[in-house]
Amino acid sequence: MADASGRSVVEAEVRALRQEVAELRAEQKAMAHAIDEMTQTFRSLAVHLGIASEPYKKNAGGSGRDRDLPGFA
Repeated sequence: MADASGRSVVEAEVRALRQEVAELRAEQKAMAHAIDEMTQTFRSLAVHLGIASEPYKKNAGGSGRDRDLPGFA
């Protein structure tokens, strides 16, 4: 009988710990999202104030020959 009650106590504690871990993960995801937004805001402010410049973004589509370059026909 002591084994059954001990097992139920352990199972209850494991369920409580799983719930806490799930809550912590949700909080971490929310915090990561907030940090991403804050980083984007600071980058935008830095570009606006002239402290930094936008990084060069290479055209992902096609090769260089497929592009229509201005002034070259």
